[in-house]
Amino acid sequence: MELSNVPFFAQHAYQSAPASLAALFTLQGETVTPGMVEKELRLPEREEALQQNLAGVVNRHGLLLYPLGDQLEDLLVQVAAGNPVLVHMRQGYGWLPSWRYALVVGYDRNKQVLLLRAGGIRRLPMSFSEFESGWEGAGHWAALLQAPNQLPAEADRSRWTQAVDALAGAGQADAANIARKQLH
Repeated sequence: MELSNVPFFAQHAYQSAPASLAALFTLQGETVTPGMVEKELRLPEREEALQQNLAGVVNRHGLLLYPLGDQLEDLLVQVAAGNPVLVHMRQGYGWLPSWRYALVVGYDRNKQVLLLRAGGIRRLPMSFSEFESGWEGAGHWAALLQAPNQLPAEADRSRWTQAVDALAGAGQADAANIARKQLH
């Protein structure tokens, strides 16, 4: 299973989050570049607040940042439903690991392999165990970028409501109202 329609932008220093977001915004029909998203995220100056800024940028674009659970199966369910998953992960070991955002765009259960859009690689295969180790090192952070009229697979009411409230808090009342109606 692979979402081959997910765009790819090669990532450079401070661009793993901007490149991943640019691909997801492009998938939603926006015309953006990693450089444009990097400016919105105010990188590299605001790297320490990147996850909070990430949500704000997504919401200002009229989209929801929907957090996922902390099990690999939560990610696989979304990919199987056609939703690429934004993840944060640690790469490398020892006293100087690197931190990266990437997109999970496919998997093979039989081979126990995920396919990622990461770094300069459009189709990076990674074993489930290697991924889970790096993902655990970054706190199991994973999320979807969803249009207000597009529920995730197996949507959790509480998480969806929190994402909708954040969207409304970013001044996107019309989009939030559309999103609220999705659960009824």
